[in-house]
Amino acid sequence: MDSKENGARTSLTERLWQSRATVIAIISIVAIAAHLWLRFGSTASSQVQNWPLWIALALGGGPLVAELFLKLLKREFGSDLLAGISIVTSVFLGEYLAGTLVVLMLSGGEALEAYAVRSASGVLRALSKRMPNTAHRKTGNHIEDTPIESLNIGDTITVFPHETCPIDGIVVEGHGVMDESYLTGEPYLLSKSPGSNVLSGAINGDSALTIRAEKAASDSRFAKIVQVIKASEEKRPQIRRMADKLGAWYTPLALVLAALAWGFSGEATRFLAVLVVATPCPLLIAIPTAIIGSISLAAKRAIIIRDPSALEMADTCSCIIFDKTGTLTYGTPEMVGLVTMAGVDERELLALTASLEQLSKHPLSGAIVRAAKNRNVALAEVKEMSERPGEGLRGTVSGRHIEVTSRNKLLAKQPELDATLPPQASGLECVVLLDGKYSATFQFRDSPRKDSRQFVGHLSPRHKITKTMLVSGDRKSEVDYLAELVGIKEIYASQSPEQKLAIVNRETERAQTIFVGDGINDAPALMAATVGIAFGQNSDVTTEAADVVMLDSSLQKVDEFLHISRRMRQIALQSAVGGMALSVVGMIFAMLGYLPPVWGAIGQEVIDVLAVVNALRAAWAPRELVDF
Repeated sequence: MDSKENGARTSLTERLWQSRATVIAIISIVAIAAHLWLRFGSTASSQVQNWPLWIALALGGGPLVAELFLKLLKREFGSDLLAGISIVTSVFLGEYLAGTLVVLMLSGGEALEAYAVRSASGVLRALSKRMPNTAHRKTGNHIEDTPIESLNIGDTITVFPHETCPIDGIVVEGHGVMDESYLTGEPYLLSKSPGSNVLSGAINGDSALTIRAEKAASDSRFAKIVQVIKASEEKRPQIRRMADKLGAWYTPLALVLAALAWGFSGEATRFLAVLVVATPCPLLIAIPTAIIGSISLAAKRAIIIRDPSALEMADTCSCIIFDKTGTLTYGTPEMVGLVTMAGVDERELLALTASLEQLSKHPLSGAIVRAAKNRNVALAEVKEMSERPGEGLRGTVSGRHIEVTSRNKLLAKQPELDATLPPQASGLECVVLLDGKYSATFQFRDSPRKDSRQFVGHLSPRHKITKTMLVSGDRKSEVDYLAELVGIKEIYASQSPEQKLAIVNRETERAQTIFVGDGINDAPALMAATVGIAFGQNSDVTTEAADVVMLDSSLQKVDEFLHISRRMRQIALQSAVGGMALSVVGMIFAMLGYLPPVWGAIGQEVIDVLAVVNALRAAWAPRELVDF
């Protein structure tokens, strides 16, 4: 069975599960509404009034109770198990309305969670949308579309402007640029000419390229990423939710107290009274209310919570792992150095070069123009301009001839300049010839965000992060440079998606982890971490893989999310633990015979209201959500 069939089957199973819970919730709502109308809006007998509730309990409560009974056999004592016992007890008590309300709470919670939680099939669907199904195979002068599965090693294909490259290969004809940042982590558009390697999934620039296939489609870089994402999703551990942890001790306690009440008094009604008071509504309602309120608060601040469990887990994480490009950096090159020959006026050269570059589409043009503006250098009028593929940028500005090219192309024409050029630094560079003579070297780097160092420094004292790591697909020199600037000691450079995944899996086995990234090459790691945070919306694949998506790409948003998570946990625990504490007090009164079932149910409703009202505070925006 191929990946598409597996993905379709997984998607169908998820939809059926979500639909089942949704149908039960709808049946419960309709039944409660019908019961209330029959009770207060008609003269129907009490038996007829309960018919809708019986139907809801049979169609919805029956399957839920059966499922919870299986959990009991497995010794899984969660909060929902006590709710199942409450459903059964309500039937014996004749409290059908209470039982149907519990059914609604259980099914509604399942439906909401199934809708919110991210799934592997969503990631794979996003991947399939990104990759073309066909390639333009070239035979002589003839081009025909063919399925990429039919391509063989050695076949020649044409990639038209702005298309996604379908295979890994080597350029055999054409000059241009490709955006490989989603796959490699490199933040720049990379020049392509005959002999250059290209990766499947890269986006072509403005020029058509002819490429010779070096790998089958099933062995391409993009196919490997798909395989890694599937494997990481299958191996991802299930997180034990907050309500289950609290219910693990609350459920046995309630059952023990109910049994003791029955045993010592000999009255079955006391057993029932204790269970009615013990119905875990603070767990079933207050915690989801706090989560939903926090999701709403986050959305208002341009933070999309795709998996609610991320809110519960983020504040418990002690290790944070960053990708480099686009997370701790801006993901765009900036000019960091200008080395001129003796006698060359730096400001004049920058003015002439920036004037020409403002007409270019080259990846480094914007950085040169920004550098000129930042230095208040006035730009001049361009008389002539030429930018043919593979020949660099040429033009005439203020009567001076300017040529911008690469070190390698310059040395190919004038090898004697090798000793004259400055040593090649990390990052990118270009050289400038003024009136035919080498005059300067421009140096570029992907600049760190202004607040990167401050943000990294505050993680340990403010958020109890004990380990900070930098894992990148970029070159070691670039990763070392950034790590020193932002204050991260543990770094891993030149990492493939598979290697990133292995690192995240290893760290997650030791402690709860947060991974922050923004490229397709980060998708497996985002899925494997306890909490995956993606920057921006540059890739459907990345946002599908992440638990949390920052629509505004800034570290302040990450800090806001961490504070929203901590605040949600505090409010949820206050509501749940406080509600359960009051319930325990009520159970003790019920044990002693001072609280009959009816009054116990009323008391429980009061406790529920208090817990939910407190939980609603999670949706209110505090004064500050950033502390660095």
